[in-house]
Amino acid sequence: MRETQKRWERTRRLISFPHTSTVSTFIMAEKTNSNMLFANFNQDFSCISVGTRRGYSVTNCDPFGRVYTMNDGARGIVEMLFCTSLIVLVGAADQPQSSPRKLQIMNTKRQSMICELLFPSSILAVKLNRKSLVIVLEMEIYIYDISNMRLLHVIETTPNPEAICALSPSADSSYLAYPSPVPSPATPLASGSATSSSSASSTSQSGDVLLFSTRSLTVANVIQAHKAPLSFLSINSTGTLLATSSEKGTVIRVWSIPGAEKLYQFRRGTREARIYSMNFNLVSTLLAVSSAHDTVHIFKLGNRDSSNGKKGDSSTSGVNSPPESVDGVTQGLDGGYEAFIEKKKGNSVSSSLRRKSMQMTKSLTHSVGGYLPNTLTEMWEPSRDFAFLRLPTSGARSIVALSGTMPHVMVLSSEGYLYLYSIDLEKGGECSLMKQYNLLDSNDMVSGEGVDP
Repeated sequence: MRETQKRWERTRRLISFPHTSTVSTFIMAEKTNSNMLFANFNQDFSCISVGTRRGYSVTNCDPFGRVYTMNDGARGIVEMLFCTSLIVLVGAADQPQSSPRKLQIMNTKRQSMICELLFPSSILAVKLNRKSLVIVLEMEIYIYDISNMRLLHVIETTPNPEAICALSPSADSSYLAYPSPVPSPATPLASGSATSSSSASSTSQSGDVLLFSTRSLTVANVIQAHKAPLSFLSINSTGTLLATSSEKGTVIRVWSIPGAEKLYQFRRGTREARIYSMNFNLVSTLLAVSSAHDTVHIFKLGNRDSSNGKKGDSSTSGVNSPPESVDGVTQGLDGGYEAFIEKKKGNSVSSSLRRKSMQMTKSLTHSVGGYLPNTLTEMWEPSRDFAFLRLPTSGARSIVALSGTMPHVMVLSSEGYLYLYSIDLEKGGECSLMKQYNLLDSNDMVSGEGVDP
């Protein structure tokens, strides 16, 4: 077990983009710059944080330019809180005087440490908004009040080595999405599977997503997103939309939060591919998706009113009771989730009969499709992309985002570059490469190594 962990940490060191710390063998073949251990956009895509073997830096996107650099040791995770001076840092594996279990919160303006935390295992991902700080380990998720760093909740999860998790950037509509640890209540449940933590831990991963409110610390909903296990989750800036993808990566779905109504279904491609990133633009009219293939897809969202998830709200109100508190620290999800399942099971008979009756109306799908449940609308072909771009090199891991100030698509590459593409917001089509920036400078290089221009 210890040797497996060491092997995973060596693999993760190659490049640690958000949500993508994975042990899959294909990562070894990716084009990476070994000096850059981490790169990500902040919550409004105005800045880029980079972790290197020497330290970390912050770069402004528009206009492009480095605004802060600190060479104080290897950093495996560097996450910003919007454009503030607060930065969360995690050490890198296999680096001198660096630990992937240690988390530090720094004030870059004062150049002072706010606090330091040590966790029982490697930190795989960090998510934050103006009220919550979420720390993702392989088997646990810690939720803190960011104003005073008080531990609010600890969630025990099934093994999640890829840190599949999303936190709403909005503090007012703050939801946490992660793979559901137990079967969805809409599917047949084995005896005791919903109430036994041991059976939950042994359950094979499904494509279900658990929505958890970091404000009320209760389960808000469970979404049957995909049949295959999940590969990526993303929440929009207002905390009202959730994008999901499975390991197949061929179909992207968008759901309302917290109502869990399926609003959009997009076709990324016919060939299976690992999804590397998904990001909504700030006004939630576009969704950009990058994958192991060299094409980045941008999908267009219509004008549907999904701000409140109206069709699904009634199913989530009054369902959950606050989880039990032990020794002053809230533990686990069992209480809230049990209450949620009992509510769902109460309607299981009627919903089962309704599904059977609706199956008899498949011939009417095209004429009354707008009134049919999701199980029947699955037969419809998902929408194709609105715009796309082709990366200049093959085999690199990438993170894609849409600028909040200009009609630009921004792509972070594991080779150490930022690519800037122009997008026609009216016609879509192929985006054209405008500029290419190097995220690393000579000070970030290790002797004898570099990045090709």
